[in-house]
Amino acid sequence: MPTRPRPEHLGLEFAARFRDQGVVDTYHFRPPYPEETFDILTSLITDEPRAALDVGCGSGDIARRLVERVERVDAVDFSRPMIEKGKGLPNGDHPHLRWIYGPAEEAPLDPPYALITAGQSIHWMDWDIVLPRFREALTPHGYLAILSVEGSLPWHDALPWDEEVGKLVKKYSTSPKYQEFDMIEEWKERGLFEKLGEKETAPVPFAQPLDDYIAAFHSMSSLSREHMGQESALNFDHEVRAIVSKYITNGMVEKQVYGTIVWGRPL
Repeated sequence: MPTRPRPEHLGLEFAARFRDQGVVDTYHFRPPYPEETFDILTSLITDEPRAALDVGCGSGDIARRLVERVERVDAVDFSRPMIEKGKGLPNGDHPHLRWIYGPAEEAPLDPPYALITAGQSIHWMDWDIVLPRFREALTPHGYLAILSVEGSLPWHDALPWDEEVGKLVKKYSTSPKYQEFDMIEEWKERGLFEKLGEKETAPVPFAQPLDDYIAAFHSMSSLSREHMGQESALNFDHEVRAIVSKYITNGMVEKQVYGTIVWGRPL
């Protein structure tokens, strides 16, 4: 049983914002997973069949790059616009990639899977339903792997303007009840997950134009342009641009990003 209430900002109303076209159109401005991420994922697969399930796949940032390393990938998401976007991206039409529309709690699956992957979208799912479901879908030695890109969000990157921009994010956020939390610890508290390992990739350089850096903020549920409104979104963009422009000289935002992978067994 849960030991404390689920964080309020993880409600379905916020998850549903990943169906907003503005979020879909800006999601690709987030930094990609370093290639080493997929070396680590591949090393976790020891069972047959070498099939993988990517839940909350979005436009397939994980699934489309993993599919060439395994026998097949099932990619599940409840945002139809995200899936349609992914189908048109590299490997989106790979013959061994199957897109599945629906929530992870009830979407039709084709187990067993030697690996189940999830990015930050797993925050939004009903853990008491999906984690036992994933356990049933895994092979005897299969793992659930949770991925993140440190630097995938446009702040918290140890950049000189982080503090100033972070204040703007809080000021304009449409999710005022947001609270920091450690999801893996939450799962352990609830008796839902056994953590068995964790790795970080080596950092890799990533650079993007300032306009793209700013646009990436709007790929977040709390800063969806549709929910901020046009005037508020324009004001946010203007204020971020004014802050960051003081620190860059070539119009490019440059930083280091690295991937993290935590894996274990759902309970």
